[in-house]
Amino acid sequence: MEGPTTAGVLAGMAEAAAAPADRGGALWRLAAQERQLDANLIRVPPGEGVPGHVEPDLDVLLCVVTGDGELETDAGRQPLAAGAVAWLPHGTRRAVSAGREGLVYVTAHRRRPGMSIRGPQSPAPVAAPAPAPAPVVEGGEAACLLGRICPSCDRPAELSAARYCAHCGTAFPG
Repeated sequence: MEGPTTAGVLAGMAEAAAAPADRGGALWRLAAQERQLDANLIRVPPGEGVPGHVEPDLDVLLCVVTGDGELETDAGRQPLAAGAVAWLPHGTRRAVSAGREGLVYVTAHRRRPGMSIRGPQSPAPVAAPAPAPAPVVEGGEAACLLGRICPSCDRPAELSAARYCAHCGTAFPG
């Protein structure tokens, strides 16, 4: 696999930094297909913010590139300025607001796992030890169950090993 070079990443960030000052949101994203890391360059225009939310699955590292603002967590409010770094463990409620200069920051975290369906009230999944692999079972039921349908009355056999229909007594084929 060939990934982006450092020069390519810096060019991407330079282009993003040249975006109009009132443009907020993700200005740049790490995009290599086979990556293990996700990273984003985020701009929050002056006076705006990212509403409070919880990342249930991933720890996030936030590093301020330029501007000023504030990070709010359950532990309180903390000022943000260029060079500030914050570690946000998974499950931490956080909100970010930009000051008069706006705020540009990089977030980095492990690549997000596949999508899962979770209700709004569901708790974050708890990591459990991996179950032991299931033993390999040879055989099993045939993919086609037509041999278990009575040719006379069309009723299915109640037992997979049945040789005669329990309803009418007709012998099952095979």
